[in-house]
Amino acid sequence: MRVQKKRNPDVPQIDPKVDEKRERFEKNQCVGITRGGRNTKIHAVVDALGNPIHVQLSSGDVHDSAISEDVMDHVELEPNETTVLADKAYGSFEFREYIADRDADFCIPPKSNTVDPWYCDFVRYKERHVVECFFNKLKENRRIATRFDKLAYRFLAFVHLGCIRILLA
Repeated sequence: MRVQKKRNPDVPQIDPKVDEKRERFEKNQCVGITRGGRNTKIHAVVDALGNPIHVQLSSGDVHDSAISEDVMDHVELEPNETTVLADKAYGSFEFREYIADRDADFCIPPKSNTVDPWYCDFVRYKERHVVECFFNKLKENRRIATRFDKLAYRFLAFVHLGCIRILLA
């Protein structure tokens, strides 16, 4: 004989599927704790005119080189015609090999403490200001600059809206 418990009508019953969804969304919200507090990084790939091609979020405590290949997987590099301009944080050997394996050129300056520095064309590297201008335009939106959103997919949606605004301007 099976005895059923009586349910209290005052206590709401939670569906187990709802709990699973909640855990999945709250698990990784791309918020990392750094010296400056809680932080989210926006990784972007832009074309030569500063128009966004791909945007991705990561936690603030994740190094840029750890996510660099994942970001570049969403972009087609034309062999012998593409030059990837990136800052010093993306200068890991693995990322430079990743770009070279796709027959593209890279212009990434070596860090000052690099044991075996590589050549960097600093005249070409000056064109990277286009990326910085993109981020300045993107962060004109207060909601993106301060991240009011708790959930990463909502924040990414507003980043996409900011990118659309840049494309239309």
